Amino acid sequence: MFAVLKTGGKQYKVQAGDVLRVEKLDAAAGDKIQFNDILMVGTTVGAPFVPGAAVQAEVIDQIKGEKVIHYVKRRRKHSSQRTKGHRQHLTLVRVTEVLEKGAEKTGVKPAIGTVAARRAAHEAPGAAAAKAEKPKRAAKAAAVQE
Repeated sequence: MFAVLKTGGKQYKVQAGDVLRVEKLDAAAGDKIQFNDILMVGTTVGAPFVPGAAVQAEVIDQIKGEKVIHYVKRRRKHSSQRTKGHRQHLTLVRVTEVLEKGAEKTGVKPAIGTVAARRAAHEAPGAAAAKAEKPKRAAKAAAVQE
């Protein structure tokens, strides 16, 4: 059985045993993760997602993609050139199982990207308490006024 999943702004058609290179996920090598944004499973098409469906995978490694060179040359009298390289951070995963139903009951960690993980950590209850404290300069000014 195959499924179409969405992660990192891209869609992948997968089945059990496939190895994927996806945008960097917040997981270490050897972790078991679960993709919950499933657009299609077999002949069932979601609107936009199929409820209760999931794809479970095992993280193989955190890797970098091949280098992309960006070359800019300005013309006319300026004669300036610039070369910039970039290597995208990727996560290598092996699909272990495609679930058509019962994804909520598995207890496997959901696959979230690093941006979503940072946002969740930033909005954590402990982060709000630390942010509420006054900066040193404001505390010093308040002490001087008293």
